[in-house]
Amino acid sequence: MATKRSEFPPDCVEENGNLIQVFQDRARFFGSKKALFYKVEGGYAGSYNWQEWMVIAKEVALALHALGIRKGDHVGILSENRPEWTFADLGILSLGAVTVPIYPTASLEDTRHIIEHSDLKALFVSSQEQYRKIEGFRSRFLPAGIIMFDRGGFANVPGLEKFRDGGRSYESSHPGLYEQCVKNVSPDDLATIIYTSGTTGAPKGVMLTHRNFIANYQGSFQRIQIDDRDSVLSFLPLSHVFERLAGYYYQAAYGVSIAYAESLMSVGEDIRKVRPTIVVAVPRFYEKTYSRIFEEVAKAPAWKQKLFHWGVRVGMRTAQMKIRKQKIPLWLAFYNSIAKAIVFKKIKRAMGGRIRFFISGGAPLSKDLARFFYAADIMILEGYGLTETSPVIAVNALDDFKFGTVGKPIAGIRVKIAEDGEILTSGPCVMKGYYRNPQATSECIKDGWFHTGDIGRFDDEGFLHITDRKKDMIVTAGGKNVSPQNIESRILQDNLFVQAIVLGDKRPYLCALLVPQQQEVLRYAQEHQLGDMTYEKMLGCPEIRAWISERLSQKMEGLASYETVKAFMLLPKEFTLAAGEMTPTLKIKRRIVMKEYQKEIDELYRQTDQAWEVRQKSGTSR
Repeated sequence: MATKRSEFPPDCVEENGNLIQVFQDRARFFGSKKALFYKVEGGYAGSYNWQEWMVIAKEVALALHALGIRKGDHVGILSENRPEWTFADLGILSLGAVTVPIYPTASLEDTRHIIEHSDLKALFVSSQEQYRKIEGFRSRFLPAGIIMFDRGGFANVPGLEKFRDGGRSYESSHPGLYEQCVKNVSPDDLATIIYTSGTTGAPKGVMLTHRNFIANYQGSFQRIQIDDRDSVLSFLPLSHVFERLAGYYYQAAYGVSIAYAESLMSVGEDIRKVRPTIVVAVPRFYEKTYSRIFEEVAKAPAWKQKLFHWGVRVGMRTAQMKIRKQKIPLWLAFYNSIAKAIVFKKIKRAMGGRIRFFISGGAPLSKDLARFFYAADIMILEGYGLTETSPVIAVNALDDFKFGTVGKPIAGIRVKIAEDGEILTSGPCVMKGYYRNPQATSECIKDGWFHTGDIGRFDDEGFLHITDRKKDMIVTAGGKNVSPQNIESRILQDNLFVQAIVLGDKRPYLCALLVPQQQEVLRYAQEHQLGDMTYEKMLGCPEIRAWISERLSQKMEGLASYETVKAFMLLPKEFTLAAGEMTPTLKIKRRIVMKEYQKEIDELYRQTDQAWEVRQKSGTSR
């Protein structure tokens, strides 16, 4: 039975407490309510209730204490998303120790850097596969300081079950120790060090406190209300602050049940099985979902395609009137009800059928894409933040949103725009600083204001618009300032394009690296009988390049000449996390890619310049 909002625990625990006290308070309130779900033999039969969750956290904490972990010590977690991630995290926090997450997909170089730089005393790993990554660093930890989540463990590495047994034994000889440890944790004590996976430079350790997280979820709740009737599917990495706050602390603080996806590859299937009311994801998830929808439509008979596009037109028109708070004519409302029942029902069913809203963050979300899903009766609430701000700075709300913006600032913080357009923020969500890096800290926190590095503006209604990263701004050889993200967002509105990077700093004009949708290209080649050739050769085919160039030009309409892409290179495969070309939140590492393709980019400019000279001599223009 769902609780009434008025019955929910007051926020007094949060005001002067720590994260563990918040969780303990919720466990007392929700008791045997199921809190965590995980997959067993293809279904979500595995679960833990609130009481079980806190008992396990206590056992882990006491086992860590027996190992020699004390307040202020650093303990790592190297694991995919699973309930055990939270057991380790809450156990660490209970002692006043510091959780240091490591991405399960992190390179050996980044893993070594985090282990050495953060002075880890112990480390939780999910499996033998993850253990092999850090086996060479074993001597850096306390004796028996590596614990494996998988049952049984191996090679003198205890499994979590055996480790918890040690915690239970330790409690019998140390009564009251756990409660005293929790009581000794101050709101301003360090909770975590999260190493940023930024698009440039070596990872920096962001120090966040218990108060940082509590203030952030409280402020976020003022914009987006949730309660114990909700459920969320967790699949973004818990190693990243976005999922840590939005998909874990925030959800748990208001009694929402959390189900863990089996893997990133199974998310589509898991959403249908869990049937969540909330999903937290990055724009790449929505872009891929959008592309899959249109791929399926393209395979359908002509009459179904016409019906789909009719439904989209009706839905978009209805959505636009709703956004403008205009009265919807009866005939349009009738057509929209038909569109929902016939066209959009299948999309919602693929999302489990119970979605109240999606939350999007980590990168810019296409305005057109958000409008499309809204027309399909699926709301995506875009927000904005950084690891250094715990992370949420601003977010759209169900009753107060504007597509193309990241919403309004959350409660309890201040946000302003500097003279050069940079977004600044201050308040209880701003980090303590970068671990062992006071210079970097002083460079970004000045006079109490954190400098985000993002360029933005507020509109007349108070919604925040992000226009670019300060470091990513392109200054052409002609001295023109260009926002690559704006242009990339335009390009990606066409589902022909999967990924795009716009380049041109200190160059006379812009060029782009484009990854086209392979199925679209293959279909075009087949329809136009371009012959039997490999996909790579298709991308060099003049007819296909002309077709892609035309589609690209359509997205350049309305831009100033210096903002338009004059040349492009087609890439046969997507940038990936495994290749080190993307961050864990699937943002392209611009400088890494530029370095990787530097020769090709230089050659692209050389060939384009030569073609320009030929046209000039023949009296034609570009």
